[in-house]
Parts: sequence; structure tokens; C-alpha cells
Amino acid sequence: MPLASVTPHSLSSGRARAASIALLLGWLALVAACRSSSERPAAGPASPSAGDAQATAVAPSPPRKVTFQAGFKAQANLPFVAAYVAKDNGLFAEEGLEVEIQHSSGQDAHLALLAANRIQFSTTVASTVLKNVAKPGLPLEAVALFGQRGDTVLVALADSPINSPKDFEGKTVGYKVFPAPEYLGMLKAAGVNRGKIQEVGVGFDPRILTERRVDVLPVFRSNEPDTLQRLGFQLKIWDPADYGVPTLGVTYVVNSDWAKDNEDTVVRFLRATMRAVAWIQDHREEATDITMRYAPQEDRQHQRYMLDVELEAAQSDLSRRNGIGWMTEQQWKALQDSLVEFQAIDHAVDLSKVFTTKYLEKIYKDGKLVGGR
Repeated sequence: MPLASVTPHSLSSGRARAASIALLLGWLALVAACRSSSERPAAGPASPSAGDAQATAVAPSPPRKVTFQAGFKAQANLPFVAAYVAKDNGLFAEEGLEVEIQHSSGQDAHLALLAANRIQFSTTVASTVLKNVAKPGLPLEAVALFGQRGDTVLVALADSPINSPKDFEGKTVGYKVFPAPEYLGMLKAAGVNRGKIQEVGVGFDPRILTERRVDVLPVFRSNEPDTLQRLGFQLKIWDPADYGVPTLGVTYVVNSDWAKDNEDTVVRFLRATMRAVAWIQDHREEATDITMRYAPQEDRQHQRYMLDVELEAAQSDLSRRNGIGWMTEQQWKALQDSLVEFQAIDHAVDLSKVFTTKYLEKIYKDGKLVGGR
């Protein structure tokens, strides 16, 4: 059975970060001439004059055309599935939107397109938003947070003598491109002497663990655990968030300059996708069926696993109280402080430029969806 592919959306520094920055700058140079300050919907026909006795109604405005480009290939990441369902179930149409769904070619090309106003909505992890806000010409802004916890967990084989992070001492711990801040934060919180750990770069194939070339491996919570377990390997799992490490997952992100001129479009997009999430929670099999229409090459059972895990990660006391997608300055500040501490970002940025809940505030009341056409 072929391995399920790995979702590298939480890798955003080290060599991968350098490659992403280079590609982003290249994209910006290519599309700068095409960049416009906003994309306004076409105006509907003018209302008839009061003296026109024959006119009885005004023709409806045409749908607003926007593009959503997911941050990776087609698969059951919750923000992707929300867009698939909103389109296929007519929720975008009910909001007066005509949404083209695309998928990123990789290396953060979707963020360059977003910055250049070539697309209007995309996804990326919270830490990447923080890193990119500080870059000239990249006015990115998170408008909804799906992952109330981060995407990365640490795993060891079930027959391993490792029972806690402290037991990492004297063992070999792999990393995909660089030792992630959440891993470093967990070591600190658990009082682990990092100097006693052998850390090695291993790439993205989780069989490095089953072949016992490493003792501990960082993985994406909604991906490799299922892959490894379906290969017959049971796991021990450590979540940095359980050790008090601030982590956040995937967001919907927009170009903040474009969004200022198109606030109603952002509200409609979010209302449609959050309605889709509410439907997905009670119709997981049907949502997986829709996902498979966008990702026919993927394993259906694995896609259902991914969806279930990401639905759980989207839930917290905060989201249950205010609605899926909600976020706070406290969450973002804690994440930023951790990234600065472990040198994942060079300096703190103004969080008012990183995220906003003003659009979510227009679609939720007391945690319930409201409004609509």
C-alpha cells in the first residue's frame, strides 16, 4: 500500500523558509505590474426612475467572482473541505459568490499570488502569517483560525522505552527541515537537556521511524499517525500543547489591503465556509465524498481520518463559546513570543496587522451563525 502523502504546511523556516522567501520575492517581481488595490464587484443595473411605470423590479447583481487557492494539494484539511462543501452545496452561490477553487503549486506560491491580488483567499499556518507580515509587500492578514492547536506532534513506536520527553535524552530525534519551535518549547517545559539528544534531519518519509533510524519523529497530527498505524505500527504521541507550549494551526488568510475595500465579500466568504463547517460536523461521510471529487487520487479512509482530526483540532472552549474560526490577541501574542524565543522569527510585529476578528463578528452572535442573503 503506498504511503499517504505528507502535508508540509507547518514548515516555515530554515532552508524551507529561505526557499519560500526567494520564491515569494520572485513572484512579487513578476506580478507587481498586475497588482491592483482592490477587486470590486461589478455594479448591478440601475434602479428604474420613479416615472417609469413599466419597471416593477431591479435585476439582481451578478455574483462576485473570487478565487480561493488552498495552500497545498487537494485533500481533507478542514479549511479546504469547507470551501469544497460551500461550493458544491451552493452555499457560496447563496452568498452571491462565484468561487474558483485552486490549489497551490507549493513553496508558498499562493502567498505571493495573494499579496499581488491575483487570488483573494488562501490558507497558511499562523506562524507563517507572523513571519510574512514583517516582509515588505506582503500585506497578509488572518481572518479565521481553524487550528486551535498546532499541527505538529512528536511520536515514537509503542514498543519504545521512551515514555516522556525527558526520555528523549540519549536518543535520536528526527526533524524534517529544522528543529521546530514547538518541539524546543516542549523540551524546555519538560526540563529536558537538549544537549543529550542527537538531532538529525530526516525529511518527510515517516518510515525513518519504522526502520528505527530515529527514536522520535515530528509528524503532522492529521497525517502520519494514520499512515503509520495502517502500516501496522502503534505509536506513543506527545503534543507540545499538552506541555503548555503555545501552538496554533491553519488560518484563512487574505490580502489586508484588498480586504479593506471588499469587506462584504470577506464576510460572505466566511459565512459560507463556516456554514459548511457546521454541515460537515454532522455529515462527515458526505463531506469526504465531496473531498474525493477534488482529490480522486487520495485514499478515502485516510481523508476521513484527516477530516476527523482537524475537526477536533478546530474545537476549544474559545471556539465553542464564539464560533469556529475564532481567535484572540492572547493566542497570537503567546505564539509570537515563543517564535521569538526560539529564533523562528527575528522580532515581534504589530499583531493588529496579523489578524482580525471583525469579519467573524459580523457572522456570529453568541457563537451562533447569523445573517445571510
